[in-house]
Amino acid sequence: MVLSLFCSAAQAGIISAGVFILEPIDIARLAVEAASDKQANDIVLLDTRNICGFTDYFVIGSSESDRQLLAVHDEIEARLKQAGIRTLHSEGSAGSGWMVLDYGSVIVHVFSPKEREYYQLEKLWETGNLVVRIQ
Repeated sequence: MVLSLFCSAAQAGIISAGVFILEPIDIARLAVEAASDKQANDIVLLDTRNICGFTDYFVIGSSESDRQLLAVHDEIEARLKQAGIRTLHSEGSAGSGWMVLDYGSVIVHVFSPKEREYYQLEKLWETGNLVVRIQ
């Protein structure tokens, strides 16, 4: 499933001095779309604005192999970079089963199924609002 992000500049963000600025929800949706395009599994977008002080949205997805995990991570990073959004911090490796991309207002987690089950981030942040779930 691919999400349609932009209906108009007014809906997606603002234009300032000729530069298009994405809102956090649009950054999160772009990450979801990139993960979906690379066949990530069980993609979740959580709105954590009312329960978390360090980010607005979590994007969580799983990949069946180290190679796919890296491909999902790289596609998200490339797609957001193309949109002018730079990664503030990145951690993990495909071999560890967990890679994290920090965009400030959006944090993206890509897990192996085993690591996702172990960390259970959806349960930890279950009081956040579910925006999207692609199974």
